[in-house]
Amino acid sequence: MSCPQCFSGSVHEGTPKGEITKLHGLDAYVSAPPQEPAKGIVIIVPDAFGWEFVNLRLLADHYAEKGNFKVYLPDFMNGHPASTAVLTAVPKLVGGGGLWAWLAKPYWLFLLVKIMVPFFIHNRFGKVWPVVESFFKTVRENEGANLPIGVAGFCWGGKHSVVLAHGTSSVNGKPLIDAAFTGHPSMLDFPSDIEKIKIPTSFALAGEDFVVPASKIELIQKIIEAQPEETKGESKVYVGTGHGFCVRADHISVEKERAATEAEDQAVSWFLKYFAKTSY
Repeated sequence: MSCPQCFSGSVHEGTPKGEITKLHGLDAYVSAPPQEPAKGIVIIVPDAFGWEFVNLRLLADHYAEKGNFKVYLPDFMNGHPASTAVLTAVPKLVGGGGLWAWLAKPYWLFLLVKIMVPFFIHNRFGKVWPVVESFFKTVRENEGANLPIGVAGFCWGGKHSVVLAHGTSSVNGKPLIDAAFTGHPSMLDFPSDIEKIKIPTSFALAGEDFVVPASKIELIQKIIEAQPEETKGESKVYVGTGHGFCVRADHISVEKERAATEAEDQAVSWFLKYFAKTSY
């Protein structure tokens, strides 16, 4: 299930350094590691704004630079992401204001519905999951045959990263991924999606998230704590943050900027830890 928080936040400034290419049949943004060989491959499954969202491309660059990873950001949505226009519409709709602001709310509601309904139709899990799974299988069969692979999924992509962490698919006896990270995931089935996790998974959770509220955070932590030591995951709650903070944090706020950077480092450290344990 989703909420307005899934479609709120800010667009970041910066110039992505990676390349746009065709990768295993999908358009993709690729960030190269500063040095060869790469320590592993990280594949980002994006939030609602898709592979062209500048914030995610900058994040891909940061992962590559900090971890010496090869990072892929594919178009799993087949050209149907949510428009960044909703980042303007949401605060207009849920905020206060004077008479003119209230009179304009029907317009902003219409715009939100116009963008969000097609997004959910085109990008429902059952339709996109085969595309995601196929891409990971192809990477494992090819350039990832002898390299560790990690997934980083955000909001919409969080569901896919957690399902990949169930470890139900493999290629030549190798799992599709060796480690998973998810920031403020949405659309999870509780508790089953968490209970099925078999691949080490790191959660970055927002302290003020309507999608994964405190009760569900406690459930995630309880299930993780009971996992076997060799595959035990981790969770970190970022106090004072809302849904989307890993990708769409308002960098005017020092605290939110710090939380986004810490979550970034959390992901990099997690991948480095488990990539070092992987040998193919």
